[in-house]
Amino acid sequence: MTEEQKKTIAAFRFGVICELVNGARLSVGEQAKLIRDKCARKWQIPYSEKTRISRGTILRWMRRYRASNGRLESLYPQDRSDRGKSRVIDEETALALIQLRQEMPRATVATLIKQLQTRGISKPATVLCPSTVYRLLAEHRLKHPKAAVDRRKFEAECVNDLWQSDVMHGPQIRVNGKRQKTYLIAILDDHSRLIPYAEFYLNERLSSYTDCLKRALACRGLPRKLYVDNGSAFRCKQLEHICASMGVALIHSKPYTPEGRGKIERFFRTIRSDFLPHFRGESLLDLNEVLDLWLEDVYHRRVHGSTGQSPFARFTENLHCLRPAPENLNDFFRHTARRRVAKDRSIVLNGCLYEAPVALIGCQVELLYQPDENNRVEVRYQSRSYGLVQRVDVHVNSRVKRNRDHHTEIAPGKEKTAYRGGALWAKDLKP
Repeated sequence: MTEEQKKTIAAFRFGVICELVNGARLSVGEQAKLIRDKCARKWQIPYSEKTRISRGTILRWMRRYRASNGRLESLYPQDRSDRGKSRVIDEETALALIQLRQEMPRATVATLIKQLQTRGISKPATVLCPSTVYRLLAEHRLKHPKAAVDRRKFEAECVNDLWQSDVMHGPQIRVNGKRQKTYLIAILDDHSRLIPYAEFYLNERLSSYTDCLKRALACRGLPRKLYVDNGSAFRCKQLEHICASMGVALIHSKPYTPEGRGKIERFFRTIRSDFLPHFRGESLLDLNEVLDLWLEDVYHRRVHGSTGQSPFARFTENLHCLRPAPENLNDFFRHTARRRVAKDRSIVLNGCLYEAPVALIGCQVELLYQPDENNRVEVRYQSRSYGLVQRVDVHVNSRVKRNRDHHTEIAPGKEKTAYRGGALWAKDLKP
């Protein structure tokens, strides 16, 4: 209990007994009647759920106040005489536990209890609760030792030197008539605290993260380092290849140590406290539109407590540090698949059939593609590009002829006629 709390309680107690200790001298009957009245009424006792005060409690407060010659400190709540000491473990068992801890400094509490029972030190009827043993060890500063970690506050020297990125669980919105959870994927510039890009998605898979990263690169240029955690979307080979191909170092934090990503976590806390309580939309489009407006009009323009500048002002005063994103940015985000070209030159990718050049028959090639662009698939073999492959048209291939020099020729197709012969269609024919 703090000193302020003790003062509040003492002032309340004095208010209860002031008429009995400082007022006119009362007869025994008058004093007894006044105490009965005080015991009968309800009180709002500070830091307590009780509403009644007993006669014995009032008399005890009066004795303590008079014995101290009217010092208010005498009405302070008294601490327990056995505070901080175990009232369950006897002294012999406590000494044995302390000795065991000194012998086995790395052992867990459960192991210490089991060792006490194995050695027959604790009494058979004694049941040791792990939390009780833990408090005993904490009292003697004998908790499980942990190596001290040297953590230091840091900040990137210039804009786009370091980007931090993470995913936050967002609110539920309505999708096709059903409530569905959202995920906020955000990227933060460590130096300026500016958000290169942030968006709510319906999942936290790699496709969602690469979409967010691509938009951030297009808006704010290339960072030198990208600092992420160990989620499945951040540990994949695809993201490593994307970052390496653009000269961006992908850095993962140590598992179970979120302290290094404190800036992006602090931004998420601002989202929860300043943005989400005011959102009244229903759809994912509404959520992202309001987020964009809030970032540009509020967050980026507001002075940050750590830097003393707004994120936008601090970012724009160091524009000479920026590396622009490449013009063919989409090409860096293409997926890669390995396929072997069949004898008929065909390659199957995502259920689609493509034709590779004749020179690649039997070779294992790389296909570079965007999942949403089936007509732009590039084929590479031994780091050399062979251009875009074409979708197979089996009707055109049925008319391909080869002459004696193995050159291909396409025979003219048959002209279509209006004849719809057969008994099935006979009734539709005009005389």
